[in-house]
Amino acid sequence: MPAYAVIGGQWGDEGKGKIIDYLAERVDAVVRFAGGNNAGHTVVNDSGTFQLHLVPSGICWKGVYGIIGNGVVVSPDVLMNELQELDRRGVDTSNLYVSERAHVIMPYHVLLDGLEEEARGEDAIGTTGRGVGPAYLDKVGRAGIRVGDLLDPESLAPRLKQTLKFKNALITKIYGREALSEDELMATCLEWGEMLRPYVRATEEIVRDLLDQDKKVLLEGAQGTLLDIDHGSYPFVTSSSPTIGGACTGLGIDPHCIAGVLGVFKAYSTRVGSGPMPSELNDSIGDGIREKAQEFGTTTGRARRIGWFDAVAGKYSRLVNGFTGMVLTRLDILDGFSSVKICIGYRADGKVVERFPANTGLLARCEPVWEEHPGWDQPTASATSISQLPENALKYVKRIEELVGCPVQIISTGPSRAETILVETVIP
Repeated sequence: MPAYAVIGGQWGDEGKGKIIDYLAERVDAVVRFAGGNNAGHTVVNDSGTFQLHLVPSGICWKGVYGIIGNGVVVSPDVLMNELQELDRRGVDTSNLYVSERAHVIMPYHVLLDGLEEEARGEDAIGTTGRGVGPAYLDKVGRAGIRVGDLLDPESLAPRLKQTLKFKNALITKIYGREALSEDELMATCLEWGEMLRPYVRATEEIVRDLLDQDKKVLLEGAQGTLLDIDHGSYPFVTSSSPTIGGACTGLGIDPHCIAGVLGVFKAYSTRVGSGPMPSELNDSIGDGIREKAQEFGTTTGRARRIGWFDAVAGKYSRLVNGFTGMVLTRLDILDGFSSVKICIGYRADGKVVERFPANTGLLARCEPVWEEHPGWDQPTASATSISQLPENALKYVKRIEELVGCPVQIISTGPSRAETILVETVIP
């Protein structure tokens, strides 16, 4: 039962889309298990550049299933727009399926997401405003609408009526905005149901059948470990479980199916939104990395915060997920620096902090302990063999391996499929 997971090791935006597209040639299905269209995966291949938010990143490989699992929250309009754009560009989407158990991002979720974030003022979490958090809130509160419900208007109508009663009370009485129309919302749901009907399946059965047939399945993570609702820097986190545990609940698969867990890390650190980031660089070096790497969110366009590689957070991420291997992306961005640094520890309140803190207040007080390494003048950009890496770049990679406690199996040296070094075989 060979399933392999690709998990973000940092705060998201690690380049998982490129890695999933690269590995998808070797598998029969790519299945997404968490998050919503607050995620953005950029794929660059012979067909061009694709920015995907819900469609799994293996979609460009002919014959590979793309499956959106029950753990994902789905914006029907975003999904259909993505599918139409892929069809327009000649990408076959006939193997794309959506779980009937996946929850729907409703218009009131998007509205309330914006209103709640606005009400927080200076204490805003930094959500994408896509309605993802409120959709997960309704899921846990047993008030959600699932994709399968859109196909059954008779049972949907009374549930929508009841839910909208409470949502409109919030919208009008707390935020002073105009109530949403039940008739208009029901009409939208019926339209969505007809649009999605050809794609809706019991996806947990499809995935299990593939695994039972010894087909290879790639589990696509969204966001990153340090944004996990349980294990991230709470409350500055996403509303789902992008760690390996979320793969089992978000797809309905047996954990024994998972043969490998690949953690994706940038060669430095980035973060979007609020929350502590001990290795952050608020200087010209950070600004330079941001501009060189064009570190702006795929989904929101927001400038990403920049820091040196944080090995404390990396080791924690490895422990949470049980990484069997690492991917190091964007190594080429560090080409030309006279020196590079790694955060190898934290200090707070005059004491050594030996692990990644659960307490966000303590994490915010943590100061990095740096280890400085000589940089490299020869380029790593577009390298395809480990032998092409400059000596100092290779030493930097090996030091990250030591600190995180996991072998680097893939190194990305550019955005396209070809700009990749396969150090060790990941999927036999």
